Amino acid sequence: MIEEKVREQIIALMKREVVPAVGCTEPMAVALCVARATEVLGYLPDKITVLLSANILKNAMGVGIPGTGMIGLPIAIALGAIVGKSEYKLEVLKDITPETLEQGKQYINEGRIDIQLKQDCCDKLYVEAICEGGGHKASAIIQGSHTCFVSTSYDDAIMLIDSVPDGFVGNDGNDISLNLHLVYDFAMQAPVDEIRFILETRDYNLKAAQESLKGNYGHCLGKTMDRPLSHGIFGNTIFSRILSKTALATDARMGGALIPVMSNSGSGNQGICATNPVAVYAMENENTEEELIRALTLSHLTAIYIKQSLGKLSALCGCVVASIGSSCGITYLMGGDYARICHAVKNMIANLTGMICDGAKPSCALKIASGVSTALLSAVLAMEGRHVTSAEGIIDDDVDRSIRNLTVIGADAMCATDQMVLDIMTGKRQL
Repeated sequence: MIEEKVREQIIALMKREVVPAVGCTEPMAVALCVARATEVLGYLPDKITVLLSANILKNAMGVGIPGTGMIGLPIAIALGAIVGKSEYKLEVLKDITPETLEQGKQYINEGRIDIQLKQDCCDKLYVEAICEGGGHKASAIIQGSHTCFVSTSYDDAIMLIDSVPDGFVGNDGNDISLNLHLVYDFAMQAPVDEIRFILETRDYNLKAAQESLKGNYGHCLGKTMDRPLSHGIFGNTIFSRILSKTALATDARMGGALIPVMSNSGSGNQGICATNPVAVYAMENENTEEELIRALTLSHLTAIYIKQSLGKLSALCGCVVASIGSSCGITYLMGGDYARICHAVKNMIANLTGMICDGAKPSCALKIASGVSTALLSAVLAMEGRHVTSAEGIIDDDVDRSIRNLTVIGADAMCATDQMVLDIMTGKRQL
C-alpha cells in the first residue's frame, strides 16, 4: 500500500496540474502576465511590450482567443490589460464583454502593443510583460509554468522574485518523482474519495464537447465525425463516438469558444485528450463510477509523469503524451492489468513518436483524433497480449526507459525541428 505521505504528494501534484482553463494556455499565459503587470502599474498602460520564448510564440500565433472571434496574441494582450485579473490564472479573460472587446480592438489599432521574440531565452516557457504609462513602468515575468510568476517590478524596483522552476518542478519545488508502476499503484490503491475530484475533468470536458455542438468551431471535425457520411465510413460505434466527443471539445477550444476545459500540465488539449476518450469508453462499456475515477486518475497522472521529463512545452505534440495516458485508462477499463498497460504504452510510443507541434490552432483536432485512434488500437492490441518489443525501434524492455526514449527525442533531439517550424511560421505572417 502506498504511504499516506506519498499519496498526499501525488494528489497535490495532480491538483496543481489538472486545473480549469479558458482558451489556449499559451496566449492565456501571456494575457495573465500582462494582467499582473497592469495591476502593478495601477492603471491601463499607454504601451505594452511582451518578450516571448519561441515555444510560447509558436503556440499563440494561430489560435482563437475565447469570446473575441479573433486569432493571435494582440487581442489577448489588449484584453489582459483591460479586463484581465491575475487571480483568475488560466481563466484570466473570463470577464470579457462586448464593450471590453471593442476597447481591446481600439487599443490594438492605436499601435500600443509590441510583441518580440526573447533573444537567448533559456526556458521554453517564458513570458515577460512590460507596461508603461504616466511616466512609470511595471513588469512581470512568467517562467517554467504557465502561472508561475518569478518576478514583478515597478520602476525597476523588484517587488517579487522567486526561484525559477527546474524543468517541470512546481512552485513549491517538492514534486514527487514518478514512474509508471507508482502511477499505476496510486491509481489502483488510493482511497476513492481522495481521488474523486478527478471526475471534474469529465464534467468540464464532456460539457465542452456538448457546447461545441451549438456552434461551428474550427474545422468542425467533431461534428463531421457525427454525420451520416462519417457513420457510413467509421460506423456509429464506440470508436467513432470517442473520436467525435474528443474532437468536439478541441474544436471549440481552438476555435475561440468561451468554454472552460480542465487542462493537464498546462494544456487544455492534453486535458481533453486524457479525459474524453476514457470517459466515453467508460459510459459505453458501463463501467462503475469507481472504475472511471481510477481510469481517469491513471490517464491524467500518466500524462503528468511523462511531462516531468519532456517539459511543459516541446517540439513533440502534446497529444502524444495525453493519448498515451488515455490508452492506459482505456486498457484498464477493458480489464487490463499493469502488464497490459505497459504493452499499451509501448505500442503508443512505437507509433506516435516524432509528431511535431506546429503551434496551437484549429487543426489540432486532427492530431488529437490521430492520437486517440492510436490509443484505442494500442489498448485493443495490448489486451490481446501483443506489443512492440525491444527488437523494434526505440522501444526498451523497461517501460520507463521507453518513455524516457520518447521524451529525450521530444525535448532534445527535435530542437532543430522546433526552430525550423518557428522559422516557417514567422515567415508567413507578422508577429
